Amino acid sequence: MIGGVLVLAAGKSTRIAGVTGGGPKPLLPIRGQAILARNLEWLAREGVRAAWINLHHEPDQIRGAIGDGRRWGLQVRYSHERDILGTAGAWKRLEEHWTATSLVLYGDNLLHFSLDRFLRRHRETGASATIALFDPARHPHTGIAGGHVTVHGDGRIASFVEGRRPPDGGPFYVNAGAYLLEPDMRVLVGAGFHDFAKDVFPPLVAAGLLFGHVLEPAGYCLGVDTPESLRAAEALIDEARIVLT
Repeated sequence: MIGGVLVLAAGKSTRIAGVTGGGPKPLLPIRGQAILARNLEWLAREGVRAAWINLHHEPDQIRGAIGDGRRWGLQVRYSHERDILGTAGAWKRLEEHWTATSLVLYGDNLLHFSLDRFLRRHRETGASATIALFDPARHPHTGIAGGHVTVHGDGRIASFVEGRRPPDGGPFYVNAGAYLLEPDMRVLVGAGFHDFAKDVFPPLVAAGLLFGHVLEPAGYCLGVDTPESLRAAEALIDEARIVLT
């Protein structure tokens, strides 16, 4: 079982502010339901019973929309950041709660995949950290996600490069914005602002200690950081290439 979950929802959503009206991107509706709500519903179906959500931009809007999580059978708690801490800094702030394997996911990506398979793969490798990945050649996507990854045959990540430009030559995968982390990762993250992709993962890659898990064929990660990527996501749903549950 996963020992704790952090859903990241603190960003300012500047690139899609024209669509959100300046509100939090995780509350952007997809077919009448906020992305964040869809992700919480998915977590509950996958057996999760409690989750933290970090807040910074328009925190009251998120609290008002999500509440205590009981409508999904979840216990939702909040971590309000006066100064934004980044993806890893947000996790570090709650380190006392990570006494077993924890899951971190981006609350503003529309996500769906098997957490059981993800966790099983993480356990099999004995990794301290495992990243969920999608294959842009096989998985439908919106073309916005960054974090391009190449993987050795045993699942160890060979390279991790931030940015939307894919690497030259050879097959690659894309960061799906979901991480499984062991408690020993806490010593690798300092206080204050830290980002997993920029600050934490590169030294793990260099040491051969970061692993990847490719989503099953029906899994998906739809980034909606811009109006264009939102339209792409809606087109994938209209064409039934993505089936919302």
